[in-house]
Amino acid sequence: MDANRERLAESDPAVYEALVGEEDRQREGIELIPSENYTWPEVLAALGSVFTNKYAEGYPGRRYYGGNTYTDRIERLARDRAKEVFRCEHANVQPLSGSPMNQAVYMAFLSPGDTILGMDLSHGGHLTHGAPVSHMGRIFDFVRYKTHPDEEGRIDFDELMDVARKTRPKIVLCGYTSYPRDYDYADFKRVADEVGALTLADVSHVGGLIAAGAMRNPFDDGFDVVTTTTHKSLRGPRGGLVLCRKPFAKKLDASVFPGLQGGPHMNQVAATAITLGKALEPEFREYGQQVLRNAKALAKGLLDRGFALITGGTDNHMMVANTVETLGIDGRVAEEALDAIGITTNKQVIPDDPNPPLRPSGIRIGTPAATTRGMGEGEMDRLADLMAQGLAARDDAGTVAGLRGEVATLCRAFPVPGLA
Repeated sequence: MDANRERLAESDPAVYEALVGEEDRQREGIELIPSENYTWPEVLAALGSVFTNKYAEGYPGRRYYGGNTYTDRIERLARDRAKEVFRCEHANVQPLSGSPMNQAVYMAFLSPGDTILGMDLSHGGHLTHGAPVSHMGRIFDFVRYKTHPDEEGRIDFDELMDVARKTRPKIVLCGYTSYPRDYDYADFKRVADEVGALTLADVSHVGGLIAAGAMRNPFDDGFDVVTTTTHKSLRGPRGGLVLCRKPFAKKLDASVFPGLQGGPHMNQVAATAITLGKALEPEFREYGQQVLRNAKALAKGLLDRGFALITGGTDNHMMVANTVETLGIDGRVAEEALDAIGITTNKQVIPDDPNPPLRPSGIRIGTPAATTRGMGEGEMDRLADLMAQGLAARDDAGTVAGLRGEVATLCRAFPVPGLA
């Protein structure tokens, strides 16, 4: 144990015990929530570094505090790497997480009451895409488009164009948190151009897959602004990026700071720089492809065992299983049953779900974290089998204990990066 951990164990055993417990949980179980991942050891080192001590309000070369020689260096490095990774003209690396990054974009270009066209939340849209319980849903007028789950999640762009012409949105937003398909960004650009709207893609879930060249990049189709979190498939710290074409740079920077937040978390910015450096390496491109191969394999394994998957499969890193149709149980029951055997998923609404969000009809499953541990298609089929057994035997304590042991044995063969 290093000196700092020894000090923590002595000074605050309650926090230390929780930390050790979480480390054990991550070692012995597997994360299949598509928005979760295991970051690099170097990122963990940066997050616990002296950069957390430094205030750096402003931007490189224009700070409100002295002593920013090295924070300027780190932030410039992160911005340059982000531009290279995503092939964009400008990058802001300061957003503290995904929600404020999207809020900064809205506040940069819109006035209260302006209209945003985005995906219906039950069909895959995110909380920040206009949920009524969010502040953004109160400030702006969000109108919706839906998918066709019975047609593998197809989006009818003729319908979407009709909605856009009727509502005249200022922003056409595409992006998702539980949609298992890829987008054709050119179709969204065509709709936005028709009504004179800005194009915004929130690619938080697939940012790492875009960085790896495994999925489409919205900038290739002329998008104005792209946002992404830096964790999830990108494997970095919890933070956000706002990427844009050069004409929008000044307005977006001002919206992040001083418009929305104060000093950036420079330990997070340093970790983001490390993450983006990793994304430029050839190994990361292979990682992105393997995430997709694993998702296909896991989806097939689940379908073969009778699971009903929304859209019938996946084109990205995630899938959504309808547990009511599959097993006659809601998503909360399924989540808890899988937790009991060491497989972490999350309850999830399905399109036009008749059930409430805390007892929805499905669960959401993804492969970035398992892929980070080195698992391949064979392990995905094994996980599908363990999930099917765990859900079927959820009330049999002996079987549950045995399955938990099998999951732990599998996980020990694929260590979590940074955990001894």
